[in-house]
Amino acid sequence: MSSEHKTAERLGEEITELCSYIYAAEHRLLSLIRLFDEQQGWEYLGFPSCAYWLNFKCGMDMNTARERVRVAHALGKLPKIDARFAEGALCYSKVRAMTRVANEDNEDYLLGIAKHGTAYHVEKLVQKYRRVKRLQDAEAVRSSSRHSKWRWKRKRRRSQHPSVLAVPTHWPR
Repeated sequence: MSSEHKTAERLGEEITELCSYIYAAEHRLLSLIRLFDEQQGWEYLGFPSCAYWLNFKCGMDMNTARERVRVAHALGKLPKIDARFAEGALCYSKVRAMTRVANEDNEDYLLGIAKHGTAYHVEKLVQKYRRVKRLQDAEAVRSSSRHSKWRWKRKRRRSQHPSVLAVPTHWPR
């Protein structure tokens, strides 16, 4: 193995180690943001929200500040993701994406994807999950709406004309 190759390997190891420290520090930052927001420290200092305080005092743009507050609070409800982030095993990009859809039921699955995939993979998975969830929710609303309309018409017709058979106008799929 050449000395250039060994040097490249050492640099790579140092970079990944430093990234782990940065991820752990980002976790600490979000933990402090969550506590600061829960205690409404920003209100005592004259700001309308924690995001405004982060914008003014830390130089974050408002979208970034709001997202940091959202992720900070989400981590409080996701102990496994929170622990892996605190260890420096997850980058903020992956954590941010996972907290959009994570819950107790899918936390392990998302951690598996994050462990073996890139932030891009996690982001794409979350986008697709959200799209499917929206479609399922919309279909559930449509189907319950159809069902409730049919029940209402049937009940109404029965009470007005007991000898008439009600036929639904929209058949369930």
